[in-house]
Amino acid sequence: MAKSGHISETPATQFLRANGVAFTEHPYAYVEHGGAQHSAEVLGLDPFTVVKTLVMEDERARPLIVLMHGNRAVSLKNLARQIGCKSVVPCRPEVANRHSGYLVGGTSPFATRKAMPVYVEAAILALPRIAINGGRRGYLVGLDPQVLTSLLDAKPVDCALPL
Repeated sequence: MAKSGHISETPATQFLRANGVAFTEHPYAYVEHGGAQHSAEVLGLDPFTVVKTLVMEDERARPLIVLMHGNRAVSLKNLARQIGCKSVVPCRPEVANRHSGYLVGGTSPFATRKAMPVYVEAAILALPRIAINGGRRGYLVGLDPQVLTSLLDAKPVDCALPL
């Protein structure tokens, strides 16, 4: 068992440290199917600032990542239209795990197994700070959202829907 207060590295945190990104660590008790709303609640964060990492695929089964507010859903039609695809669908969990190298519920957009295009809901980039998965279930990192464009070349999209 890990020492109290110590959080072991993940590929995501190693990537962030290697790139000189300042971040804060926010561990919490993971709940199956709790999602971003649960993590925001237990950490006392606004769910709009908690960013979920969603692994999806286009009509040719090419994987991509969508970063969305914790309290919003993705309009798949709007997303497909904006990125020039016929359709976009969420990957099955086992496929998402294979593409990302992370378990669903602990998927980080940083240091994924496969290089995938990253799309970010544009309003996320206007926030002063976000919390995003750090590469493990029950573990978020807080950072400046501009890291998403500078390190991941994330492309802004406008595809949010209310939950």
